[in-house]
Amino acid sequence: MTLPVNQAARHLRAAIREATAGLVDREQLAELMILAAVAQEHLLVIGPPGTAKSAVVRRVAHSLGGQYFEYLLGRFTEPSELFGPVNLSKLREGQVETDIAGMLPEAEIAFLDEVFLGSTAILNTLLGLLNERQFRRGHTRIDCPLRVCVGAANALPEDEGLAAFADRFLLHVFVEPVPDNRLEDLLAGGWAAARHKVTAIADLASLDVLNQAVAQVDMEGVRLALAQAIRLLRQAHVQLSDRRIVKAQQLIAAAAVLAGRSAATRADLWPLLYVIPTAAGQQSARETLRELLADASHPLLQAVVEQAAQQPMARLARLLESADLLLADGAGEHVRIEALLREIDANFDTAQLPEQLAERRQRLIAAAGQR
Repeated sequence: MTLPVNQAARHLRAAIREATAGLVDREQLAELMILAAVAQEHLLVIGPPGTAKSAVVRRVAHSLGGQYFEYLLGRFTEPSELFGPVNLSKLREGQVETDIAGMLPEAEIAFLDEVFLGSTAILNTLLGLLNERQFRRGHTRIDCPLRVCVGAANALPEDEGLAAFADRFLLHVFVEPVPDNRLEDLLAGGWAAARHKVTAIADLASLDVLNQAVAQVDMEGVRLALAQAIRLLRQAHVQLSDRRIVKAQQLIAAAAVLAGRSAATRADLWPLLYVIPTAAGQQSARETLRELLADASHPLLQAVVEQAAQQPMARLARLLESADLLLADGAGEHVRIEALLREIDANFDTAQLPEQLAERRQRLIAAAGQR
C-alpha cells in the first residue's frame, strides 16, 4: 500500500476516536459508518429511541468535515424539505427546477432519521440518489457528491415496499441500550461527551484516497472463502440476494484497504455479517461462520470486528493498543494492568499467544511488579 493510503487510514482512525470520545459501546456504529464511506455504500441503523444513533452519526460527520445534511422524517414530510423548493422564477418560464442550495442533493454525508416514514415520492427520489448518486426531479438533473448516507429507524419495516427500500442500505447494524454493568461508564462518558466539542480530524480527501484504492484490491485470494461462506449461510437458511452478495466484495475490499493491504484475505471476511439484513440472521451467521471468521482482525476497525467475530484474534488489535497505552509513561495503573493481563490470558494460551502480544505481556508483568 502507498504511504498516502496508510496516512489516510490513520486519519480516519483518529476521526473515530474523536467522534466516540465519551460514548459507551458506540464505537461499532462509528467504525461501520467509516467502512461504508470508504466503500461508498450506505448504512442502516436499527435501534430503540435514545440509544445515541443520531449523536454518533453527527459526531462522525463533524470529525470528517464536508457538507452535512440531517433530517428527521415524518409522515407529513414534504419532498421540498429534503431536496429543496421549486425555483419559482424558473416555474414562471415553464420549467420545473429545484433550488437545492444547502439541501440533501448537495450533501457529502447525510443522516435520515426515521427514514421509513418518508412518502412514496420521497423514497422514490431517494432511490436514485442512493443508488446512482444522481438527483432527478422535474427538469433538474445533477450528480450528487454523496459519500455515505446513514438511515435510522426503530425497527425494520414489515411492508414489502419499504423492505425493498431498506435493501438499498448494504450495511445493517442493530444497537441496544447500554447494559447494566456499564451504567457508571454511561453516566461518566455522557457527562464528558456533552462538554467535548468534536473537531474535524480527517477530511473527505482521506475518504477519496481510500475509495480509489478499493477498486485496486486483489480479491482472488479470498473469493473461494467468500463463496464457501455464502454456501454455509444458505445451508443455515440465511438468505442473501445476488446483489448483496456481489456488493459485499466492495466492503471486504474496503476493510482490506483500511488494514493497509492491497489484497483481501480471510481476515477481511467479517463485513459479510453486516450485509445480512436482520438481527436474527446476523446472530445465526456468527455461529455458522465461526470457523471462517476465526482469522478476522483489523488494526483500525477494532470494535466492529470484535463484535462480528467474537473470537480471540478479533480482540488482538484492541489488546495491543490497550497495552501500549498502559505502558506509556504515566499511563499505567496497577489495577488496569492486572485486568488487561487477565483478559490476555483468558483469550490466548501460552502456545497460541501472538508474538507481538507476548512481548507486551512481558512488559506489562514487569510494569505491574514495579508498582
